[in-house]
Amino acid sequence: MLIAFAAFVFGLLLGSFLNVCIARLPKDESIIWPASRCPKCLAPIKFYDNVPVVSFLLLRGRCRVCRADISFKYPAVELVTGLVTALFAVKWLAAPAWLAVALPAAYILIVVSVVDFETMLISDAFSLALFALGLAGSCINPYFSGGWAERLGSSVAGAAAGAGFIWGLALMGKLIYKKDAVGEGDIFLMGGIGALCGWQGVVSCVVMASFFGSLYGVTLLILKRADRMSHMPFGPFLALGAMINLYALVKPEYFFIALPF
Repeated sequence: MLIAFAAFVFGLLLGSFLNVCIARLPKDESIIWPASRCPKCLAPIKFYDNVPVVSFLLLRGRCRVCRADISFKYPAVELVTGLVTALFAVKWLAAPAWLAVALPAAYILIVVSVVDFETMLISDAFSLALFALGLAGSCINPYFSGGWAERLGSSVAGAAAGAGFIWGLALMGKLIYKKDAVGEGDIFLMGGIGALCGWQGVVSCVVMASFFGSLYGVTLLILKRADRMSHMPFGPFLALGAMINLYALVKPEYFFIALPF
């Protein structure tokens, strides 16, 4: 329990840093300097106003200087990062080496998700980082078996399967809809995910992403915030499926357990 709490607090603090990355990286700004500031009036944020979640509640979601609204995105990212950190820390406590691979990957996926929702773009740098983590961690990956060469091969095969599968979907969508149905960033992202989760993780990730993405799309249609031709990001749902697999691999056959045949 103490480990989970400590990991949650650490995750909250790191979530605050991820918010900086989310706000600045798409603009090619430094994530180190200047210090945190209000996006509206650019006033520096005092340390006591920069406590994850708590400061947002105390300030009632407004900047202390200009009283502009602070997006709920900031505490949401902090809470999600804290929760993910606590869950992963407890799950992989007995495998700290894999935890050191899975957690940074999860943090990258959180940043990718929010940035893709806001900009409809996924930087190849994030996907390459996931790919590098997958290759570097292949020898300790609990989802792979065999010697180091076989494990490395499983990671490379997973990357190829991930990128190839989404590329195939993109090509099919292009032929059917006569326009880009899947972004190039999704192809590289899935390659990075495949390097971490293997081919089985690729299959289950795509299935889960399609399900969650469909729920999101139907919800927008019901609320009349989108139509059938609206563009929606797919990266966040791929990232969600990947994080589930990083926590516990969902094998493709699991989807058929409940079926009567």
